Amino acid sequence: MDIKDKNGLTEKEFLMNYRPGDYERPSVAVDTVIFTAANSDIENYRKLPEKKLKILLVKRGGHPFLGQWALPGGFVNHDEATEQAAKRELFEETGVNNIYLEQLYTFSDPGRDPRMWVMSCAYMALIDSSSINISAGDDAQSAEWFDVSLEKVSDNAEVMPDGILRTENYLLSLLKDNIDLTADLVHTIRKSRNGTEDSFKIRSSEGIAFDHAKIITSAVLRLRGKILYSDIALNLMPDYFTLTELQQVYEVILNKQLLKAPFRRKYGVLAEETDMLTKDAGHRPSRLYKKKWLADQEL
Repeated sequence: MDIKDKNGLTEKEFLMNYRPGDYERPSVAVDTVIFTAANSDIENYRKLPEKKLKILLVKRGGHPFLGQWALPGGFVNHDEATEQAAKRELFEETGVNNIYLEQLYTFSDPGRDPRMWVMSCAYMALIDSSSINISAGDDAQSAEWFDVSLEKVSDNAEVMPDGILRTENYLLSLLKDNIDLTADLVHTIRKSRNGTEDSFKIRSSEGIAFDHAKIITSAVLRLRGKILYSDIALNLMPDYFTLTELQQVYEVILNKQLLKAPFRRKYGVLAEETDMLTKDAGHRPSRLYKKKWLADQEL
């Protein structure tokens, strides 16, 4: 027997009369922060190349924010989930698939897109830079890798009647040759017995489209937190690498230098030693390692 609601309608009858157009609905998009760790353009044959943390940005070829730089992304098709859309956009921009991808947050402020109400389901991807062939999409003029710098310039905590209010001020800088994109953001964290709430506010933004400075900052902070307790950083490494190169990747993500011995004790276990050595000129050969999961697959 079909259950009827207070209006005497079965579920089938209710759905036949339901009109979605009676309710205002947002459009749904995906935006992806694609990280890679690449060698610096400045080379010194006597030293190992320095690593730089980079993200992929596309220059917008149309309104809104014409000529500004944005994260690769697009609208979700009616026949796909947000993760499928993120993977599709990622493949269209980089030509790679089967890479590390995780959801960040959903950004849904009504004014974040001047065209209409657009909710963005943001993702973070980690890619080995040696396997990438980037290309701009139909609505972009170009796609480029930008060096990422995120500095905490102030950090204040205030005891409130219902908990603790913490305010962090960040300066985001994205650099490519003579292009320097910047944003000044405030991260507010409110902790109470009911839980933790946090939010970002962009105080100023130069050259970065939409609210993408928020998304990028969220992704950098997520990456910094997660590499301390997981093997996520290995997704930025090639199949074979030295422990020094792995340490460099940790240092550019955390934005600080690490001591060699403690680093190797804690994170060296993530990699499997091989019988191969580097063949770089200008310094002594170093032992090559491979991702632990590759070694496990060979068993």
